[in-house]
Amino acid sequence: MRSYPHNSPEAAARIVALAMIADGHLSKSEFDALERLNIYGRLGLGPADWDSVIEACCEDLLANNHLSWDQTWRVDERTLAQVLSEVEDPALRRDVVTVCSAVVEADGLVTDGEWIVLSSAIQQWGLQGEMILAAPKPV
Repeated sequence: MRSYPHNSPEAAARIVALAMIADGHLSKSEFDALERLNIYGRLGLGPADWDSVIEACCEDLLANNHLSWDQTWRVDERTLAQVLSEVEDPALRRDVVTVCSAVVEADGLVTDGEWIVLSSAIQQWGLQGEMILAAPKPV
């Protein structure tokens, strides 16, 4: 996968994008959750930039996996760890996890792929204690 500058809006948005496509599709309820949480304001990018990140993420997944479309979310652990390492700022990490939580819960079902992205971020970033009772809150 391509690299983004550390703590950049794109690096953060790509993690959210991975959580969104981890179940193999993008749903209206996920986009609605993003709107409620003011994704553009939280991450500091505009709608066109957000679309570019999602498109680039999908391109990278398709280019680096020899799988069918419904399996492209299966990012290997090493790649996921590298993607997560591009976000180092503690406040940005909490925002990303909050948004990812809202996205994966938006349709009322958390799939294995969604859980892998979310739990990997929480674990790698050491947010287990902070996230136990955290609920996504609109800004």
